[in-house]
Order: sequence, then structure tokens, then C-alpha cells
Amino acid sequence: MGFIDYIKEEIAVIRERDPAIKSNMEVFLYPTFHAILKYRIAHKLYVKGHYFWARWLSQKTARKTGIEIHPGATIGKGLFIDHGTGVVIGETAILGDNVTLYQGVTLGGTGKEHGKRHPTLEDNVMVSAGAKILGSFTIGENSKIGAGSVVLGPVPPNCTVVGVPGRIVKKDNIRIPRNDLDHVNLPDPVLDAISELREENKKLRTELAILRKKVEGDAGK
Repeated sequence: MGFIDYIKEEIAVIRERDPAIKSNMEVFLYPTFHAILKYRIAHKLYVKGHYFWARWLSQKTARKTGIEIHPGATIGKGLFIDHGTGVVIGETAILGDNVTLYQGVTLGGTGKEHGKRHPTLEDNVMVSAGAKILGSFTIGENSKIGAGSVVLGPVPPNCTVVGVPGRIVKKDNIRIPRNDLDHVNLPDPVLDAISELREENKKLRTELAILRKKVEGDAGK
């Protein structure tokens, strides 16, 4: 695809998904347009082994647009980032075609591990504002991640995920009843800690009641 054809394609993508754009010329003022265009150039440099210049371009773009896309990330056609401030896409992230990201989204890792450490988003995935997807796993095609969610594990295709940690609430457009959710295996350390405190409190209350009865019994003798 030639440069002019690519520009036309990006204009079409942005105008299709952002009703606020009233003319083609407005697209050139859009941070997303510049961030993705510069990413494409930086990615080519990265693939050719020009790592310093690839990172230089990506960091310069991040300072100007507020959108940080590592040049090593693999991104398909039709990526749309709405507003974009605070968006971070890690080095080993893989994005399919027609992915939509809103402001504040992070596609990150969970530590300093090597190799594939960022998520894979298949075609037509939508990630709402402020959501964090952390780790090397796959978000299935046509899935939606709710605003502010923290996703720490794989998501099948055609699902809707909300919450911290992220829980699947819809699959194939059918709502999943709350009593069918597997709460035991969800990575929720806060809930686990609260449950432990409740159990400990229950035991202490039981022991205190026994001691009270014993003391009152001894006093009555």
C-alpha cells in the first residue's frame, strides 16, 4: 500500500468511528492519526534492527501525543485510539484488525520477564477508558473490556468483561448469571484477605463468648 492510500485509509477509519470529526482536514489535527502514522515508521525501523532510532521516534511521538506505542508491538489494520491520552502499548503486544482503544488503556506486562509478556488482542476488540490488560494472554475477537477493568487472564471470543479483577459478564451476547461465576479461581487478593479476616473475626467472637461464659460461671460459684 502506498503512502497516500495509507493516509486515506486512516482518515476513513477515524471518520467512521469518531462522529466529532466533521471534515477530512480535522483528522490531521487528531493525536491518534499522528501516533499511528509515526508508529508505522518506527516499527519498520525496529524490524530492521534500528532500535535506537525506532525508540527515539516513538518517545518523541509519545511526548507530543500522550500515546506511547512501543515500536516492537505488532498492530494490524484499522486501529482506532479515541482521544488517546495515557494509552500505553507494550513491546510484545499484538493487535489484530479493527481494534478500538480509549484513553488511559494499558496493554502491559506483569514484571520483568523476557519473551512474550504483553497481551494479544484479536480482531474487533474494544477496550474502554482506563482499562488495564496485563500479561501474555489473548483477548478473543469481538470482545469488549469495560471502563476501568483490570484483566489478568485470557478472555474467549465474543465476551464482555467488567470489574477489578475483570469478570466475564456476557458471552455470545448472553448474560452470565452471577451464581455461575467462578469466584474461587478469580485472582482477587483483596477479596481473599477480607474473607480471611471475616473467618478470623468469627473464630475470635466464638472463643470470646466461651471465655465469657466460663468467667461468669466461675464468678457465680
